Amino acid sequence: MSNDQFENLGAQVKELRIQMNLTQAEVAKALNVTPGYISNVENNRTAMSLRVLIYYARLMNISLDSLIGRIAPEYKKTALDNELLQLISKLDDTAKTKLIKTIKLWMKK
Repeated sequence: MSNDQFENLGAQVKELRIQMNLTQAEVAKALNVTPGYISNVENNRTAMSLRVLIYYARLMNISLDSLIGRIAPEYKKTALDNELLQLISKLDDTAKTKLIKTIKLWMKK
């Protein structure tokens, strides 16, 4: 991960935490780390290990691909595709049919 991506990691971690209305202490407890560790990540003083990144993505209810896509812009397209496929796979056939029709309408515009 480049320095720019490392800096983006802290901002993204903080943004997601705030969106979920979680405190640093709550995130730390869920990840089995200290609140100081979360503060250090958010302020770009340390990077999350892969293990903690995986648990963080689960806590935020997003895929690891989506999290990495937020951090690494060059990975964003792949992450968006993977997240979309993951969401679509959870739909029943009726919902998939409706989604296909909706997408086709969007493409006509």
